[in-house]
Parts: sequence; structure tokens; C-alpha cells
Amino acid sequence: MQQKNNDQPPELVLASASPRRRELLQRVGLNFAVVPSTAPEDEIPGESPEQHVIRLSEAKAREVAGRAAQPGRYFIGSDTIVLRDDAILGKPADAGQAAAMLRTLSGRRHRVLSGFAVVDRASGKCYSGAVSTKVLFKQLTEAEISGYIATGEPFDKAGGYAIQGIGTFMVRSIEGSYSNVVGLPLAELLDLLAEIGAATPFPQAERTT
Repeated sequence: MQQKNNDQPPELVLASASPRRRELLQRVGLNFAVVPSTAPEDEIPGESPEQHVIRLSEAKAREVAGRAAQPGRYFIGSDTIVLRDDAILGKPADAGQAAAMLRTLSGRRHRVLSGFAVVDRASGKCYSGAVSTKVLFKQLTEAEISGYIATGEPFDKAGGYAIQGIGTFMVRSIEGSYSNVVGLPLAELLDLLAEIGAATPFPQAERTT
């Protein structure tokens, strides 16, 4: 699936199937292709959460960049996890797992950690980093937990919730990047893309000034 503003293939490629990451990049006017990565999202014993998300972000970007038939120069990978007391909460497989996750987050702070990476296929260089955000949940009732699960929203979300969706009702406060909790640390990624000459936000506005 590709989104184009002209007849030339975009130089930017988002190596992710996440509609949330795609929407964040669209909002700032970037022209990019979307090519989901098939890199395994495994865990390595002993690695820190920061090492984990950076490694997976780099692996996703490199996997798509390594496809000979795939056009593009700059390949963006990202990985997001929810941490409760340094335990990684993944995507719940069923309603029981979703309820258990939400109960452990209820009334407490947790961390959302996202890695991001950009592979420049022309130079072979890979640039990466990680961003952390603290999130405080309200105390949830069992009715709120079951009602939220009934919406179906928790099942493809790390930690079992979406801050940009219905799940926003649970969030009392955040410390740090909002877009990071959505799934992509947008400010940090845009700074990196500008620094390496890959892209700047709102390119159409630049051409008309």
C-alpha cells in the first residue's frame, strides 16, 4: 500500500502496519509508502526494555530496506511496549488477559516506551533512539473494565488500551510525549529525519513560501 503525491515513489517508507503510526505521519504532511515488516518481535533474556524496543525498531526498518524490489531510501521502524514495574505488557490475546492487564494498571502509573529507527539505504547507516512516557490511570471499576473490553479496542494494543481512542477515559495524566503513547515519538522522529536530510514536516508549505 502506497500513498503518493506525485509520480515518483516516495523516498520515505514506514515499515509498519500500524494505522496509528501511519496517521501520525500523514498529519504532518509527509509523503511515504507503507510496507509492513515481517521481522520477528522476539524477546532476548537480559536485554533492557530500551534495548528491546531499539533492537526491534532497527530490525523492522532493516528487514524492509533489505528487500531488493522495494523502492525508497529512508526506512522507518518503530516498536512500542507498555511497562508495569519493568514487566512488558504485550497485546492481550483474549478478554481475560485484557482484564488482567487493565486491573494491574488501574490507579497506578506505568511507562510507555517506544523505539524508533531510520535506515538510510544509500549510506547503510541506521539511526535510532527510544522515548519514555509516564501514564497515570484512574482507579477502574469492574464495570468500566468489562465495558471497555466489550468495545473490542484493547485487543490489538500493547497494554490493552488506546490513549487516542475510547481508552482515553482511563488516563488521568501523562508525563512526556503523547504521540509516544499512541505508538510513535513524532517530535523526536521528525528531528532525526530533518537532521539527516530525509524529510521535514509540511513540505508543501515550504514550497509555497
